[in-house]
Amino acid sequence: MISSAELKKLYLGFFQKRGHKLIPNASLIPEHDPSVLFTTAGMHPLVPFLLGEPHPLGKRLCNVQRCIRTGDIDEVGDAWHLSFFEMLGNWSLGDYFKEEAISMSFEFLTKELGIPAERFSVTCFAGDRDAPRDDGSAREWERLGVAKNRIHFLPKHDNWWGPAGQTGPCGPDTEMFYHAKDMQEGSTDEFVKLSSTGPFCEIWNDVLMQYDKAADGSFGELKQKNVDTGMGVERTVAVLNGADNVYECDTLAPILDMVISISAKGTTKANRNARIITDHMRAAVMILGDERGVVPSNVDQGYVLGRLPIRSVDIKSEYKTIVWTAERNMA
Repeated sequence: MISSAELKKLYLGFFQKRGHKLIPNASLIPEHDPSVLFTTAGMHPLVPFLLGEPHPLGKRLCNVQRCIRTGDIDEVGDAWHLSFFEMLGNWSLGDYFKEEAISMSFEFLTKELGIPAERFSVTCFAGDRDAPRDDGSAREWERLGVAKNRIHFLPKHDNWWGPAGQTGPCGPDTEMFYHAKDMQEGSTDEFVKLSSTGPFCEIWNDVLMQYDKAADGSFGELKQKNVDTGMGVERTVAVLNGADNVYECDTLAPILDMVISISAKGTTKANRNARIITDHMRAAVMILGDERGVVPSNVDQGYVLGRLPIRSVDIKSEYKTIVWTAERNMA
């Protein structure tokens, strides 16, 4: 068994040994980026440095970042999606690029964590009018030993990250999917189905940030090529411990158990309502406890904070009072 704390220690130690300097977790409320309500990834505090401003700690950085994402909130309650989560990240600010980033990701997964190469698939950007197909990443994965039939090319909707707001640094990404169930895809279409229904879980994303999106929607080359990676703590801990859903990781399981204990008889850990309450309760507490502070209101972050408990459950459900009771207990 591996805990969230142990995974973080392994990850940060691995990258610090490779010249990365540890930077602190940033607030959930972006301080210098009014284009987004919350910090959705570790890149938010680093935008000036991704654009070329020198970072005081150098060109290689790593950290653990707390994140809030509401873009796919309707997926919360399934096996893998959360609105609040922690992300492990390493960055190259104009230093190494795709080959070294991919190689380090593969080394950490297979050697440090002991994941067999045959238990994961990868995706790469398929290319479009804005940027070419990412054959370079695919070649690197194949060189490292990933079978060609488990390297899939997907469009921008799936394999492109950023910008954080409407404009700014962005680029294609290559994603790593762990086979939470011992299954193999026969085609890219089958891979997409398996990754959307649960058997395959995305645990790491290497963003190859080389473009700058302008206000008119065009993409130009950045001053420097960057790497921005992210590994989900909850997802990775869950799959390393043999779970097929994120709610069995050590930071979520106790909350879910508490929700079940005060729920209707017969409620199970697979109950979607119970999972949504677990996620939203934790997210609301994290927003309330953030260093910059947010209170419920009718606008911006305060609106999201107020809506999290309300949208947790159907208005007719008994769970409505459970959410508020549990939140008070946690606070």
